[in-house]
Amino acid sequence: QNEKELQDVVKQQEEKMLQLINKSGEVMRLKAEVSELKRLLQLAETEAKVLWEEMRAKDHQVDTTYVQERVMLRREVDKLRLLLVEKENENIRLTDKY
Repeated sequence: QNEKELQDVVKQQEEKMLQLINKSGEVMRLKAEVSELKRLLQLAETEAKVLWEEMRAKDHQVDTTYVQERVMLRREVDKLRLLLVEKENENIRLTDKY
C-alpha cells in the first residue's frame, strides 16, 4: 500500500513538472512574440514619422493616395500597440500565475 501511495505521489509530481515545463515554454514563446511585436511597432512608427515629415514638406500639394497610405500605416501602428499591450498583459498574467 505504501508503495502504491509513493508511486501515485511520484506520478503527480511528474505531471506537475511536465505542466511547469509546458508553461515555461509558453512564457518563452510569448516573450519572443512580444519582442517581435515591439520590433514591428518600431518599424511602423518609423514609417509613420517619415510619411509625416514628407507631408509637412509637401505643404498643400497632398496626394489622396499618399494620405490613405499614411492613414493605413497609422492604423497598423495602433493595432501593433494594442497587440503589444495585450501580449505584455498575458505575459504578466502567466508570470504571476506560475
